[in-house]
Amino acid sequence: MNNKLIMHSIRKLARPLTKEESTKQLIDQAGNAKYVLLGEASHGTTEFYSVRAELSKRLILEKGFQFIAVEGDWPSCYTLNRYVKGYPDAAVDAKEALKDFNRWPAWMWANSEILELAEWLRQYNADKPDKAKVGFYGIDVYSLWESMNEILKYLSTKDSADLQVAKRAFECFEPYGRDEQSYGISASIYGEGCEDDVVSLLRRLQDKWKDAHSMDKENALSAELNALAVKGAEAYYRTMIHHDADSWNIRDHHMVEALEKLMEFHGEDARTLVWEHNTHIGDARATDMSDEGMVNVGQLLREKHGHDVYAIGFGSYQGTVLAGKAWGAEPEEMRMPPAIVNSWEELLHRDGAEDKLLLFDVSEPVLDETLVGHRAIGVVYHPDRERGNYVPTVISKRYDAFIYIDQTTALSPLFNHTSYVEMR
Repeated sequence: MNNKLIMHSIRKLARPLTKEESTKQLIDQAGNAKYVLLGEASHGTTEFYSVRAELSKRLILEKGFQFIAVEGDWPSCYTLNRYVKGYPDAAVDAKEALKDFNRWPAWMWANSEILELAEWLRQYNADKPDKAKVGFYGIDVYSLWESMNEILKYLSTKDSADLQVAKRAFECFEPYGRDEQSYGISASIYGEGCEDDVVSLLRRLQDKWKDAHSMDKENALSAELNALAVKGAEAYYRTMIHHDADSWNIRDHHMVEALEKLMEFHGEDARTLVWEHNTHIGDARATDMSDEGMVNVGQLLREKHGHDVYAIGFGSYQGTVLAGKAWGAEPEEMRMPPAIVNSWEELLHRDGAEDKLLLFDVSEPVLDETLVGHRAIGVVYHPDRERGNYVPTVISKRYDAFIYIDQTTALSPLFNHTSYVEMR
């Protein structure tokens, strides 16, 4: 790795993040896309959330983006969506709506930064007709049981034939006692899965929103997206028992499918803001993920939509982060050590300890060809094992732009861990 050439490219491309001219150029470039992907290098950093929120507000106000889709569950995000759109049966305030994020890691969305964004969206939407209101949706796969409950609740007032199909699917899962691992073992090893039942349910609910009454269109869409989540979750838990790339790929394919269904719902000119970890939004082909046979949202969208996709990566040098020491553990504010020498984050820090924006709209051969370690922190984090958190990355191929924040701080969760229901 030629550090001298990389540093030269950084100095050539980097501009102060706080400079209005810099952010305007980013907004103008991103604003030309239909899919703007906003990453994060951890699920527990305040600045990643707050900067994404400010960029999202500007893209909504200045460029007409119509909804935010996040790495979260459909049912809990739909509760927040109903609040920000001011529906009659919505929660009384944003904090009440965020209580639906009650499963570990709840802090990912039940935090002060999302609370502020939700109140801004509510105010933005207040004087607009339903079609013009900006929504907030979850496109992840983990809500197997919650989505089944929501489908049954919705269909209890609808067509009885659809309700019977939903009940059969639910009954198929009941023997596993809401234990996804138990279901995965049974389905994967013994072939006793519920795939046929959930596919049948999805087919029954598919596209019913197109013929629904205007007041019920989004609820009909919600039923379909819940059925899609059940289908995705069933496949995910059935494959994750093998600990290979299949479960990862199923999850990211699902997120793209959910995202494109939302785009269809919002019309031909729809434009979306997608909030997910860098490992999902940054093109997998520009990392060593591709060596493992892994794909991701960024790659799949670029392959299908080309220049209609604009990906913004995030990173930082050091600070604090909110994470757990194990799955389901009490979240802690942890010290994030300085980035390792010769990593992408350390090179940016070496260039100067200020926040930076890099736009990769001009080719820089060394950045287009060199794999450099790029830090990725998940919901489970061990600072003492820091070296294993770096993804070899061709940075200018993985993203269209990169936001570097030198010193970062941990998220502020809204609720105590005791209110969480553990996700296995």
